[in-house]
Amino acid sequence: MTGTNEHCPIPSDEVIGRYFLEHRAKLIDIAAFLDRVERAGGDPDDFRLQAMQKAIAQLGISGADRARRVQEVFSDPTDQPIETAPMKGALGAFNPQDPS
Repeated sequence: MTGTNEHCPIPSDEVIGRYFLEHRAKLIDIAAFLDRVERAGGDPDDFRLQAMQKAIAQLGISGADRARRVQEVFSDPTDQPIETAPMKGALGAFNPQDPS
């Protein structure tokens, strides 16, 4: 059994035991989504798919800040507010081609 540390009071083997199946299912769900998009002839240049691919790449990079890095992939990096929202709702990823 591996030890705990000040950032996580639960030993790593217990974290894996509790949460592995849940997160395995989430990864399979993402793979199925990407398969559906590809079968449907999805545009590989779609900014949302590109953001998802960048976020997936972050999962393979070591470090305790994966969640932050993944969130930043989807976030708007600009610091100026837009004058008017172009629509009601959100797209889920920053579109660098959007002129607004």
